[in-house]
Amino acid sequence: MILNVLKNTVLLFILILISCGSDSQKSEEKNRMTEIKIPQINLPIIVGANQTKRFIPLINGKRVGIVANQTSVIFKNTGLNDQKPKSYTHIVDSLISLNIDLKKVFAPEHGFRGKADAGEVVKDGIDIKTGVPIVSLYGKNKKPSPEQLKDLDIVVFDIQDVGARFYTYISSLHYVMEACAEQGISMIILDRPNPNGHYIDGPLLEKEHSSFVGMHPIPIVHGMTIGEYATMINGEQWLDNGIQCDITIIDIKNYTHNKTYGLPIKPSPNLPNDKAINLYPSLCFFEGTNVSAGRGTEHQFQLFGSPFLEPQSFDFEFTPQPNDGAKYPKHKGEICYGLNLNSSKNLEKINLEWLINSYNGTKDKSKFFNAFFTKLAGTTILQEQIEQGLTETQIKDSWQEGLQNFKITRAKYLIYD
Repeated sequence: MILNVLKNTVLLFILILISCGSDSQKSEEKNRMTEIKIPQINLPIIVGANQTKRFIPLINGKRVGIVANQTSVIFKNTGLNDQKPKSYTHIVDSLISLNIDLKKVFAPEHGFRGKADAGEVVKDGIDIKTGVPIVSLYGKNKKPSPEQLKDLDIVVFDIQDVGARFYTYISSLHYVMEACAEQGISMIILDRPNPNGHYIDGPLLEKEHSSFVGMHPIPIVHGMTIGEYATMINGEQWLDNGIQCDITIIDIKNYTHNKTYGLPIKPSPNLPNDKAINLYPSLCFFEGTNVSAGRGTEHQFQLFGSPFLEPQSFDFEFTPQPNDGAKYPKHKGEICYGLNLNSSKNLEKINLEWLINSYNGTKDKSKFFNAFFTKLAGTTILQEQIEQGLTETQIKDSWQEGLQNFKITRAKYLIYD
């Protein structure tokens, strides 16, 4: 009896050892499998302009026009997502070196070399470096005329946008598409990332408040690239009489809307760096008020202030002076009290607190807003809400239905995740 018990005990002990060994082996195999995961490769973003093998055959042997500015470049080294390419060649120089029959350059706001003030009339001329004629698309001539297009077979559009409704490059895109559609001319769009493509926010524009700083019923931050936006313009029949433009999009490789993309070249004189570009959708509201957004300083759209704000509440001060991109800055030579936002966290939504606090901190509130504010906001309601004392949360709640409807529409035209 005792012998049988002893045998059973030994047998049970052996079984437990085998079981533990098996579990240990399984655990080791599991750990090994975990360690053998394939690493995620941070592939470089390749913009449309860098994919010459895709678009050069489409324009070779044709009479070409191009919508371009200082951002229209081909990078010599694309870099990783967190690195900015160090060197590049302007696309106009590249096309000429490839013997493309480039007839003319169409220059949007700020001009072909990107040095003109916001709102400054850009004149037609000749590019000194290449001798190519330049046609301004700003001022009275926002839309290419039939005469300006008559010697062209195709138009290339290559402009770096920043993803805000009131940034006028998407308005130029609309007019170029419309003009080309009317003349039966095809377009090639060389797509580039949207540095504010990671969120969607703001009130939708109301049709009665359409202008060159807002032409379409979209929110202030739309979360689309130029290529995606062009597809939406066609799909929503926003061109005159619902006509369609024949477009070919050279899409961006290895890009998603959530990928961080720092711009190697400033897209306009008053957006000098990534911080300014991130803050721009929130601070541009100040362009429609008596508060300066930093034009006339070296930190444009990274600070704000006014002589009419109290230094006790707004402890940063600056004095705007004429400089590149701001020959006649707001409050020139006056001490402005406000906030320096250089160290603020990057935004993933529009910040209204700065605007609301500035309104509340201004003694003569009747002089705070000007007529341009409604054009920027795309609605009269935002000004009314601020004047009524609504909080940022209350104001943003009123945007939600419009934003949800826009997101449904936007989804139909997305090229990237």
